[in-house]
Amino acid sequence: MAHSEKIIVGMSGGVDSSVAALLLKRAGFEVVGLFMKNWEDDDDGEYCSTRQDLIDCAAVADVIGIELEAVNFAAEYKERVFRAFLAEYQAGRTPNPDVLCNAEIKFRAFLDHALALGAGRIATGHYAGVREVRERGNRGRYELLKAADKSKDQSYFLHRLSQAQLASAVFPLAQLQKTEVRKIAKEAGLPVHAKKDSTGICFIGERPFREFLNRYLPHEPGAIRTPEGRAIGEHVGLAFYTIGQRKGIGIGGVRDGGAQGEAWYVAGKDMQKNELLVVSGHEHPLLQRDSLRAADLSWVSGSAPEAAAYAAKTRYRQADAPCRISFLERDLCEFRFDQPQWAVTPGQSAVLYQGEVCLGGGMIQ
Repeated sequence: MAHSEKIIVGMSGGVDSSVAALLLKRAGFEVVGLFMKNWEDDDDGEYCSTRQDLIDCAAVADVIGIELEAVNFAAEYKERVFRAFLAEYQAGRTPNPDVLCNAEIKFRAFLDHALALGAGRIATGHYAGVREVRERGNRGRYELLKAADKSKDQSYFLHRLSQAQLASAVFPLAQLQKTEVRKIAKEAGLPVHAKKDSTGICFIGERPFREFLNRYLPHEPGAIRTPEGRAIGEHVGLAFYTIGQRKGIGIGGVRDGGAQGEAWYVAGKDMQKNELLVVSGHEHPLLQRDSLRAADLSWVSGSAPEAAAYAAKTRYRQADAPCRISFLERDLCEFRFDQPQWAVTPGQSAVLYQGEVCLGGGMIQ
């Protein structure tokens, strides 16, 4: 090709972003890899894999035959993602930093950087799709779609992207199954073809979560109570628990008053009294909610959908649940579900779908 568009691929050192870069290179684009360093407080420790990831990225870029550059967004990350993350935990909610990181770092700081380098668009290894819908007489509008691999679909984490961000985004893995991605990587001789997927929150990595939060948040112990008001233990600080949590509450042996042999689950937090509410049994009514309110709304199309019947996810890796939405205020939306939803968690995202199309969503209040 004489003239080819320049696309900058966000590369993490994992198999997904590596194959995304490979596919674009094969399609004839001018591809540059960009490795983002978003965290540097203690990244020489045993849990943070940044250095190894960068080495892996360089090895992959070498095999594909593309340039690789590294860029440090640690300051932006701290300011736009980590501060919000801590503030949410302190308020007793359970935030989802991946959602913020995509909106603020990968598709904002990274996108700005890429455009300054003369790229037309950016690409990532996310499992999601983007489709341009042309309307008569208008420039197209962009839709965010679920990936073909439903078990890997990441549209949930991308639901805050805007029209401008989607117009500049390429998702080369949209139509691929994860197994195919690994196969492509192996056949192309990419050294990361068998590398295991990273799990958990990017800046925490594999380290124990509570130990990490301990460094940043004050913890004030308080009572653990049942719905009847009986105190059955002491919590280490409300920030360290999430709705629906079963392990690590620290009251395993307390049986009487709970249903026979049933596990305890976190069902709520009273921030005023500094008390943790626990219930006995997975199916306890206090763990079921048939409606929720979401605020801090963000709609992919740029305007709110009609109040109508849709489907929604209240957490990642959950089947779409049929629901209706209605707007209480401009930035407050009520989701009413056909079936009660389990462990709806304040701070997580409620994301709305119409079939394959991700419409956007908001933060559960």
